Amino acid sequence: MPNPSFLGTTLPLVQAPMAGVQGHALAAAVCNAGGLGSIPAAMLSQEALDKELSQLTALTDKPYNVNFFCHTPPEPDPAREALWQQTLQPYYNELGLSLAGIAPGPGRAPFSEQAADVVEAFKPAVMSFHFGLPPKTLLARVKSWGSRVLASATTVDEALWLQAHGADAIIAQGLEAGGHRGIFLNGDLSTQMGTMALLPQIVQAVRVPVIAAGGIADAAGVAAAMALGASAVQIGTAYMCCPEATTSALHRAALQSPQARHTALTTLFTGRPARGIVNRLMRELGPLNPAAPAFPLATAAIAPLRAKAESVGNADFSPLWSGQNASQCGNLPAAELTRALAKGFVR
Repeated sequence: MPNPSFLGTTLPLVQAPMAGVQGHALAAAVCNAGGLGSIPAAMLSQEALDKELSQLTALTDKPYNVNFFCHTPPEPDPAREALWQQTLQPYYNELGLSLAGIAPGPGRAPFSEQAADVVEAFKPAVMSFHFGLPPKTLLARVKSWGSRVLASATTVDEALWLQAHGADAIIAQGLEAGGHRGIFLNGDLSTQMGTMALLPQIVQAVRVPVIAAGGIADAAGVAAAMALGASAVQIGTAYMCCPEATTSALHRAALQSPQARHTALTTLFTGRPARGIVNRLMRELGPLNPAAPAFPLATAAIAPLRAKAESVGNADFSPLWSGQNASQCGNLPAAELTRALAKGFVR
C-alpha cells in the first residue's frame, strides 16, 4: 500500500467535501475507518463551523480535512440579475410564486481571517481549497498551525500554479467529478480533461503528491488511479447515499436511478460550472445559460423555486450534484464503503 503519511492517515483516501449533503457524521465515520474525512465549510457561518468541528472532534481523534472556497465575491450586477429573474419568471408563475423580495440564497463565502479564527482553535491536520489558494498571509497562517494544504487543479497549468504558491499536494480534479469545477486560472471549459488523462500529466509536472479525483467509485477505479501515479484518491459521489450523509430523499432517489447516467456541467444553480444530474431546469434553459449571474449570486432566485418544488416531491429545480459514475452510490455505511475502496490500494 502507498505511504499515506502526507495525509497523516492509515489509508491514502480522502472523502470529498460536499456542501449540502454531508456534515461531521460522514467525516467522522471515514476518519475512524482510516481515511481522511472532510468538512465542507464554504456555506457555514462561523457559529455553524465551530459547532461542526466540535462535533467532529468529539467523534474522532484521527486527522481530518476542512475545506474552503477561494473565490473573489462578485460585484452585484442589477441588469444581469433582472435578466435572470425574467428568465425564471415563467417558472415562478407556474408555481404561484412572486419574484418580489427574493431573499439572498445560501451564501458561499471565501476563506477569510474570521473563518481562520474559528479553525485555528482546532488546528486540523489538513486544509483544502477550491478555486485556487487564499492570500499569501492567510495561507501562511494556516501553515503555522501545522496544517497540510491541498488544492484542486483541473489543468496542468493550475497544478503548477498551486505548487508555486504553496500547496503541499494537488487534487487532480477530472472532468467526471461531481459538484463545482475547481477551475480558476480562466473560465475556458475546453481546457478540462478526464481524470485518467489529467492525472498522469500532473504527476509528471509537479514535485508534490497528487490526489486523483473524479469518476472513481470502487476498488478497481482506485487501483487504476494509483497505477497512473496518484499518491491518494478522493471519493465523493459514492459516499452520498451512505446513512451518515445528509443527502435529501429526492437527491438519493435520483442518484440511485437511471437518471444518474446523464450528468452535465451547469451554471444555473450557483453561477459557476458544477456537475449534476440533468433535470427539467437544465434541459429547458440549457445547462450553461449565460443569463445566470456570477457565482454565487445565481442561487438567490433559484432558492424559492427549489423549496416549493421539493415540498411536493419534485426535483425539477434542485441541484442534483453527482459525478459521472454514481454506479456505486448505495446504502453502505461509510466505514464499510471506505474498507471496500481500500482494497484498491493493495492490488
